[in-house]
Amino acid sequence: MTAGRFVRQRSKFRDWVGTPEHPVEAGRYHLYVSLACPWAHRAVIIRRLKGLEGTIGMSIVDPIRDDRGWAFTNTPGTTGDLLHDWGFLSEAYDATDPGFEGRISVPVLWDRETDSIVNNESADVIVMLNEAFDDFAVHPERDYYPEALRPQIDELNERVYETVNDGVYRTGFATSQEAYEESVFPIFETLDELDARLGDRRFLFGSEQTLADWRLFTTLIRFDVVYYSHFKCNLRRIKDYANLWPYLRDLYQTPGIAETVDFDQIKRHYYGTHKSINPNGIVPAGPVLELDAPHDRG
Repeated sequence: MTAGRFVRQRSKFRDWVGTPEHPVEAGRYHLYVSLACPWAHRAVIIRRLKGLEGTIGMSIVDPIRDDRGWAFTNTPGTTGDLLHDWGFLSEAYDATDPGFEGRISVPVLWDRETDSIVNNESADVIVMLNEAFDDFAVHPERDYYPEALRPQIDELNERVYETVNDGVYRTGFATSQEAYEESVFPIFETLDELDARLGDRRFLFGSEQTLADWRLFTTLIRFDVVYYSHFKCNLRRIKDYANLWPYLRDLYQTPGIAETVDFDQIKRHYYGTHKSINPNGIVPAGPVLELDAPHDRG
């Protein structure tokens, strides 16, 4: 925290699949994820859309995170550690770098041959999932990061990350009124602009989905359920937007995506983990979202 401002830790491990140390091989890599975390949810989605379930394994941590970090349990919707039978994800970090002292984050892309973390930066991981494993993917024809659009996608992603993806956290974890107001208004300025942008196109860059859509989706799907109330991002709901709301439903109804969204884990994580914001750990019953309603975006 700096003057009441939440500052996100930079990702420590930034190696890449496709290098001599980490060659592209089926069955070699494994994802550690939380279904509650929007950053990890991105990786779950791209793995599903590309059809990489048979190529890259996946372990799901418990949604409740305490001072020891993400835990492996066998509660409903989780898997335990499918590789090492570890109790906590911190053991993956210790195995890779015994001197690591940062925050234990997800997703983690793990190399089973080197027995170490390849990368724990979600923005990198989803690019690798999009392009590095096409020889093994069920849907290699799906390219969510087309070469011609990369500069524009990167530019928009940077803006959305700063003001929306991370902006909701900086708003929710602010410990001063100044820090809160500094971050909450830019969230809605960007959402207003995105809503206007979606007025004449189905997705952020036209008729085809890109990584920009899925990076935004994991924040939007949590917005009315968590960020609006728990993080005090309450100027407007996504449901109040003429274009963002049907756009969210459109993405949610993409085949395979609804199965990656676990509202129970999402709500239990945020409302049950952030004791400084919600000391009694009460998980709200709502809201009711009609995500399966027709979106009319076609």
